[in-house]
Amino acid sequence: MSRIDARVLTISRIGPFRGSATTFGVLIRSGFRRYSTYRQATIAGSFTNIVFGFLRCYVLLAVAAGAVGQRPGGYDVEQLATYVWVGQGLLAVIGMWGWTELSDRIRTGDIAADLLRPVSPVTSYLAADLGRALHAMLTRFGPPLVAGAIFFPLHVPSRWQTVPLFAVSVILAVVICFACRYVVNATAYWLQDARGPMILWTLGSGVLGGLYFPLRLLPDWATVTLWLGTPLPSLLQAPLDVITERDGPAMQAGLVGVQAFWAVLTLSLTVLVQRRAERRLVVQGG
Repeated sequence: MSRIDARVLTISRIGPFRGSATTFGVLIRSGFRRYSTYRQATIAGSFTNIVFGFLRCYVLLAVAAGAVGQRPGGYDVEQLATYVWVGQGLLAVIGMWGWTELSDRIRTGDIAADLLRPVSPVTSYLAADLGRALHAMLTRFGPPLVAGAIFFPLHVPSRWQTVPLFAVSVILAVVICFACRYVVNATAYWLQDARGPMILWTLGSGVLGGLYFPLRLLPDWATVTLWLGTPLPSLLQAPLDVITERDGPAMQAGLVGVQAFWAVLTLSLTVLVQRRAERRLVVQGG
């Protein structure tokens, strides 16, 4: 029987993610297995994404038909259809909403047990979320894309670097979304109930993340302000702009670079918030 490396990841002041890659991989696999048990939810979620994909696609195509030159926001008809259907597939992968585990454990006091474990909550939850995203990519990304390809003409990438950049962009979007959700959940350390911040996050991330409409439809100054001032466009708008090839190769790489900046910044913020919260944590009832 082969021995298993039992070293664990730790959060340190020198390197927030220094530790054993083996343990991190185990945590990713555990997150994958956890979500693979919800087969009926996976099927129902895919069906829902497809239904809303038709609604969103027809709305944007109607906008394109009524626009002068039929290129609203710089997208042609095929790029708009691709924007919608790839976006519907990425919804579950990025996981913008629905995660309240951290805030629930803070409210009930169970977070105290998490803090006694050798793995930091930031690290363990990040690994589990990557496992969730991997499962969603394998099960939830394909069906909406196939449905869109059957009923609508989609844009096929013509540059060799588009697919690798898209893969990196999706990974960065998952990391950024996790960090943002973690900070929103962590407000329960101070508020005891994080439902208010979560409602604001649900509204803001959908509108300013590029889900309901491409942010390129906004005035240029507003688009630039959102890109550089908030991490929200890096959630969906960036990977969708990369895969639709709306911009040139240099701009594609630039969008991924902006995502990398926000990934580092938001992850650093999660570590900082967690450390500050641990200093003032009071478990209810004790």
